[in-house]
Amino acid sequence: MPDNRLRERRRVGRPPAGAREGEKVKDYPQLSIRVPLEFKARLNALSAVTGLAQWRVIMEAINCLFHDLPQPDRELVTGLSERLMRAE
Repeated sequence: MPDNRLRERRRVGRPPAGAREGEKVKDYPQLSIRVPLEFKARLNALSAVTGLAQWRVIMEAINCLFHDLPQPDRELVTGLSERLMRAE
């Protein structure tokens, strides 16, 4: 017997994968850095083991470093980053 209930239509393709709901990674600014081969290999391995995209691994590392800073340094970083975002 066929199922006559209406099914919710899914959009074709992959859903947006940005850091916040509805954001697209392709709309983020790009960053190019040079790192020693062992760090590139470690980033690749971390991404493979955790299942996270490389940009997400880097964001997590930055957040860990930020949270390990003393409070006065965190406030300074927050103020500087807010100023830089307003200037963009």
